Amino acid sequence: MISDIYDVIHRRRDVRGQFSGEPLAPGVLDRVLAAAHAAPSVGLSQPWDFIVIRDRGLREAFHRHVRAERDTFAATLGVQDARRFSGIKIDGILESTLSIVVTYDPDRGGPAVLGRHAISDTGLYSTCLAIQNLWLAATAEDLGLGWVSFYREQFLQRLLAIPAGIRPVAWLCLGPVTHLEAVPDLERHGWRHRRPLAAAIHHDRWNPASATR
Repeated sequence: MISDIYDVIHRRRDVRGQFSGEPLAPGVLDRVLAAAHAAPSVGLSQPWDFIVIRDRGLREAFHRHVRAERDTFAATLGVQDARRFSGIKIDGILESTLSIVVTYDPDRGGPAVLGRHAISDTGLYSTCLAIQNLWLAATAEDLGLGWVSFYREQFLQRLLAIPAGIRPVAWLCLGPVTHLEAVPDLERHGWRHRRPLAAAIHHDRWNPASATR
């Protein structure tokens, strides 16, 4: 039904602290990866790959790196923001059932990718569409997914032996959850609030009056 896709879109959350650690039901991982792989891509290049990570040692090594990057970011904040940030959980690396790293290969599809000649980032956009498909499929399966962004790409390339030229775009934590929060974490913690839709819509030309930050 049409209402189902809207429900999934609005229920989707960037999950951090609600992972149960329970195993995935048979077939679920294949289904969500198939949904990701069905994403549209510029020139049908499908420039993504998916590294499924279950190894505890790899996850612990990445978690240590993420914690160090969290401390680096925290050191740039003022007193009030630092206090607010200290209560925000930024990852579920060790609590989730498994992780998926999504990569981008700019050479996939050959040197003449149809539709990419004027905007080189369309390949990267395509990879992000695959991630969104994966995220919505996970939500439809009543799973949680969290995108970890506190890391250096070079570290992750070395950790997972990703070849030079292949870009790690996302480390995604995936697994069953106790629940999905009704309100996104950053809103619940008072870090930032959503813009109303009306502020994001322009007609015919850019309207600076509506483009509130």
